[in-house]
Amino acid sequence: MLHIATEQEIKQGVITDVYFLRTEKILNNKNLHQRVIAEISLKSLPHNYEWGVFSGLEEVLHLLDKLPITLYAIPEGTLFTIDQPLLYIEGRYTDFLKFETSLLGLLCQASGIATKASRCRKAANDRSIISFGARRMHPAIAPMIERNAFIGGCDGVAVPKSADLIHEKPVGTMPHSLILLMGDVVKAALAFDEIIEPEVKRVILIDTFCDEKKEALQVAQTLGEKLFALRFDTPKSRRGNMRQILEEVRWELDLRGYQQVKLFVSGGIDEFQILELNSVVNAYGIGTSLSNAPVLDYSLDIVEIEGTPISKRGKKSGKKQLLQCPCCYKRLVLPEKTLNQDSKPVCSCGAAFQSLLYKILDNGKMCTTSPSPQKIRNYVFNQLKRFSISKPS
Repeated sequence: MLHIATEQEIKQGVITDVYFLRTEKILNNKNLHQRVIAEISLKSLPHNYEWGVFSGLEEVLHLLDKLPITLYAIPEGTLFTIDQPLLYIEGRYTDFLKFETSLLGLLCQASGIATKASRCRKAANDRSIISFGARRMHPAIAPMIERNAFIGGCDGVAVPKSADLIHEKPVGTMPHSLILLMGDVVKAALAFDEIIEPEVKRVILIDTFCDEKKEALQVAQTLGEKLFALRFDTPKSRRGNMRQILEEVRWELDLRGYQQVKLFVSGGIDEFQILELNSVVNAYGIGTSLSNAPVLDYSLDIVEIEGTPISKRGKKSGKKQLLQCPCCYKRLVLPEKTLNQDSKPVCSCGAAFQSLLYKILDNGKMCTTSPSPQKIRNYVFNQLKRFSISKPS
């Protein structure tokens, strides 16, 4: 058997920390069914990150759909920083407390993957990046991994099931095993060209048996204009200076008239390797750094009970509004009770602030439809223009 929880078990609240079940038992026994407001926010970002990407909301809505609660959230794909309210749940605590474990799990991992993909996208600029991370995690969550990699900035995903989820075609080249079984890279390239449908770009993996330069020239001479790209997946034990290897292959290809052949690099790639290789690389396959991306450590905290602001130490009580200027994109976090609903505060640039939090569930009923992965991805891209990445300290 596979060691996974079913969707039904997750939606029934079975996947929860036991202390929530004990809390539920006590509150029911004492007939304590207070209405609360619970807030999701982030106190710190992993490593030296300056921002995160909010993702996983679509699954959260599926989890909480039809519960007697009201939910407000920022749009999926919003870039944010620490200490900003990202999601609110309003309702009786006993109606949703057992879902906290799953809810946070859905958001934390999805946001971590989307954030890493966005960092890679920012580093790669207009170069193509493909998600190769499914093999590094449990197969049950491969579609989740690749959906969030796509939302965050990847141009394609490798697993057909994942591609179906986001309404895209899967992307992939060939494994070393094909070359091993065919006997050499030229035979594998010819077989690929003969059998695989012509709309699939001819991207041939080199470095299986011989020096990258030798195999690159052999493949280029064999496929000629059909060859779209060469993929480098050189193992670390043979890699040496990867940039110098790529420069050497690029030189030899150009010298022989193969300027159209692109260079595709995979194997241990993250945003910092991308920055180092950009000038000689056209595309990247990103695996472990996406699927094993650090989670964003959200917390869910009660900030109001029966209309009275309250919170644990280290948290600010009361429901808040996250406001953004539509012109200069400055943000404010203010207590909701202090805001005039008819007029929003005005930014120093002269524009009125707008709320980023909007109602999505109203007493368990959806108020809006979830945008497509493509629309969320475009939203992420538009925001990335205003953000940067820096190396870890």
